[in-house]
Amino acid sequence: MNDLVENKNNQNGTAVIVGASLSGLMTGIALAQEGLYVTILEKVGENRIGGSGLRVNGGTIGRSKTEKLLKNLVSNGKSTVQLWSTIESRLRAEAKKDNKITLRYDTRVVNVNQDDESVWALTDQGETIHGDLLIGADGHNSQVRKYIAPHKPNATYAGYMGWIASMSENDLPKHLLPSTHKPAVEMFDSYDGFKFGSIIEKKDDSADSGSRRIGCTWYDNRQSALLRRLGCVEGMVVRHSLNGADIPESTLKELANRAANWPEPWRSAALHGIETHTLIGIPIKEYVPDRLVKGRIALVGDAAHVPAPVTASGFNESLQDAVALGKCVEKGVHGQLALQALAKYESLRLDKVREMVQSGQFYSYSFGRP
Repeated sequence: MNDLVENKNNQNGTAVIVGASLSGLMTGIALAQEGLYVTILEKVGENRIGGSGLRVNGGTIGRSKTEKLLKNLVSNGKSTVQLWSTIESRLRAEAKKDNKITLRYDTRVVNVNQDDESVWALTDQGETIHGDLLIGADGHNSQVRKYIAPHKPNATYAGYMGWIASMSENDLPKHLLPSTHKPAVEMFDSYDGFKFGSIIEKKDDSADSGSRRIGCTWYDNRQSALLRRLGCVEGMVVRHSLNGADIPESTLKELANRAANWPEPWRSAALHGIETHTLIGIPIKEYVPDRLVKGRIALVGDAAHVPAPVTASGFNESLQDAVALGKCVEKGVHGQLALQALAKYESLRLDKVREMVQSGQFYSYSFGRP
């Protein structure tokens, strides 16, 4: 048994975080800033790859110390689109620098529970890890959410999907290279659903030619039957994404025909993803929470709320979850203080994140379920 309360000589208490996602890392950093000793448990290995781009806001004016720190880490001081893996790398490096944070990869949590004095996570190796509070940051298919909201455990399919393709700008003809002044995100040709082009920063220290990726994302409400046939969606529950190698040739041909007249460089990015079978299809899901907290256990990020991408708010609201949680634990989490801190967190965040998810549902109902 690994008991954080016994093994750490701490003043403000201990926390267990399930999931070393971006949300989990940001939350761990925020809690450590308030003096908590944090153990972050992640089911997969440390060197996982994430190729998607996220739009981040580098502005930090008028914010708390923790919010400034997190925003600087995720944005590197720039308001741009950056690779998930780049953001994760910066957050992981910051967590590793803090002696109050323990990162454990290849550690799958199979159950969580609590009593009047503590909370614990049980791993698939039979290990029990205790703390004063536990945070679920384990994504849209959250194990912790099943404990907090057993009546509503799953995010639901929104009725449409997003296709994501990208390529290195090194592979573009020189006359198609976007200038350094081109907007990071651009919407185009939206008569049959949102389509976005994005210029994704790849290196922290450079926006020069060759350091970026050209991304293209478009929404598609014609593939529900395909997603269900391939097991990506069961009923209204999203099970997994659709990788390029599994996309039928007839679907790839249809997508190539639709992309043929798009403006450059987005056309080239889309066709590159189709031709190289690196295209990814993501069923869009949504989750409007009824609650974020149960006793000593709380949810953050996609475990707590899953908005449609059209809101462009999911990642930034996950950062605000971490900031709010850090603020709520500033008096510590020993004993009843943990219950008080999480109750305050829910009062600060629940209505805001419900409104965020609901703001994207009008689009989902009109586009995804015509």
